[in-house]
Amino acid sequence: MPSQQVATQRCLLNQSIAELRHQFAIEMKMDDEWIQVLHDGKVLLEGTTLGQLGVVPNGTIQLALQSTDPAEHPLQLVRPRQDYHMPDVITVRIHIDNVQYRDVVVEIERATSRKPFLGGYRHKQTAVEYHHAAAQTLPKPRPPPAVERFCRDTQTAQQKHYRQQTANETSTQMTTIGVYMSNQKDRLIAPRKYITADERQKTIVDKVIVIQKYYRRWLATRHVAVVRENERRRREWEAEEEVNKVKEKEDRIKREFERRMNPKNKEDFDLLFHALERWRQEELARINASLTGAERKAALCMLLDQETQLIASIGRHKLDADNENRQTFIQEFLEKTSSPKKWKGPDGKETQLDTPYTLRARQLRDIYNSITMQTVTQDERLDILLTLKHTVKEHDCKLTQEIIELVDREADLLIRGVKETNLDGLRKRICLLFLQYIKTPTFNPEAARYLRVPQDSATLRKNIYYCQSCCQYLPSTEFQLSSNSKSIGKCRQCSKMANNAITRQDFSQYAYMLKNVCRSEEVMNDGSKMAFLMQEKDIRYLVEKIWDSQSILSAWNDLYELVLVRWNRQEEWSPWNCILLTKEEAAAHEKIDSLENAYGVDFLNRVRHKHTMAKTYFFRLPVMAGHMQQSNIASDPRAVQSAAPAVTAKRVVQSSA
Repeated sequence: MPSQQVATQRCLLNQSIAELRHQFAIEMKMDDEWIQVLHDGKVLLEGTTLGQLGVVPNGTIQLALQSTDPAEHPLQLVRPRQDYHMPDVITVRIHIDNVQYRDVVVEIERATSRKPFLGGYRHKQTAVEYHHAAAQTLPKPRPPPAVERFCRDTQTAQQKHYRQQTANETSTQMTTIGVYMSNQKDRLIAPRKYITADERQKTIVDKVIVIQKYYRRWLATRHVAVVRENERRRREWEAEEEVNKVKEKEDRIKREFERRMNPKNKEDFDLLFHALERWRQEELARINASLTGAERKAALCMLLDQETQLIASIGRHKLDADNENRQTFIQEFLEKTSSPKKWKGPDGKETQLDTPYTLRARQLRDIYNSITMQTVTQDERLDILLTLKHTVKEHDCKLTQEIIELVDREADLLIRGVKETNLDGLRKRICLLFLQYIKTPTFNPEAARYLRVPQDSATLRKNIYYCQSCCQYLPSTEFQLSSNSKSIGKCRQCSKMANNAITRQDFSQYAYMLKNVCRSEEVMNDGSKMAFLMQEKDIRYLVEKIWDSQSILSAWNDLYELVLVRWNRQEEWSPWNCILLTKEEAAAHEKIDSLENAYGVDFLNRVRHKHTMAKTYFFRLPVMAGHMQQSNIASDPRAVQSAAPAVTAKRVVQSSA
């Protein structure tokens, strides 16, 4: 109302007036509060249902909709849908006779599946199909009869043969006098050659042979195409591998050249000293072979001078690298002490927690970074010095007093207008003392976790050993022990100095091989322990003395392309269960199931001989592995190599004592 538009809709008897109003509000795109429902001129309540209004199943009821505010919110017309949809309810008028009729409400069911075509008629010329109701409607199922119809007589078939003669005689109509028959559609059929059963069978066999021939040719062509494609891929892979090998070798040479030109760590300087020693040996051999007498002595003196200059140049590079590494180490130390505590929860998310110690370390880190800055103004520098003074004033000791005195001296000099270039030494001294202040656990408790020498006396007595070369007490991780060591020996620093001064050996190649062995054993994950007890010196002896620095199969001597793999894959890696091969040979060796069938008797005897030599030299390894297993250090393979010297040193010292 007032448009007098009529809409018919199927509803449920328990559907309320509020639901009807909400449904029409959605169609007319307006709020429920502006619509009211009337019946016989009375406004209906929201909780009233259609059943309460007297509606019976399959019955009809007329309701009126109008707006509570026709001026501001008039009712919108219910727009018809774009596509025609059959209504849910229709009214069918049935005529009883010529005068009387009856209206019946019919509810239409939506079919979920497509009805099958059950028969009809099709015009032969136009191909139009005509359906009828009897063919499109399934018959009603018959009720089961009350009388049992299954018996032996009805289930048994009986055959009877009868002769019969048709009542009508057959005849053929043809052209005669007085009768004309058109022969326009007649066909002349001539008999063909008669084919016997054997001839037909032979024809079938011949055609089958032809089909098989072409099918087998197709199979062979496809097989050849697959083989050709595999060969092409194999050649491409081999060419790519060759290119990768050449590129890898060029990259390695380039890295070594870069390491020699810009050395940064211990391995780089070992490479420099090793190259220097090889050059010295070559020059010495050339002098001894070509010169004699005074000329030889002069050439030796000149060689000594050149060696001295090269050593001095290497020393200058080492000082620069040490300064750079020291700054990097300091920054890493400050970041470690100031980083929050981290752990992963059961849900896999990482949780971070800041403690008072980490906050204190972070404050000291920020102050240290501030006092090391170069591009600051005079006022900013004075503020930084004041902050530093108030920070160290919290503790009264000789170190803090010296820092405060130096801070006051720099502030006084800045106020007097002294150039900053004249204050470099004073500022470096302040940074050094403040770094010492940060590393003191009394002032920075978080630093105690990262000190080389622990502050706990019990820990100090347990894991600290005495180096007889430099006369210092150092932690066990500073001693590098081989598998046949009988005493603690020298620390890493003293061993490095002795190597640079006397032997000048480069262990980078053997460290690379040891790293590959440890990585492969981690992948196996079968509890192997001996590979993680080996050191670079042990690998060097194993490669040079036992395996002659070459592959036992191809005699290839490039150490960067050689690997130490398991001889028997079922047993853990050990010096007496390994073999030195190239990478390609190692990949093929790992696919072997039976060693006796793959290798000859002479080769097996050679390998067993080398294994016996290795077992004689590394006879202490099984004992060390047993101690490692007892102390549960082998549970984390990555920590074994760093923790092995501590355990081994203690056991060896006790046994020798």
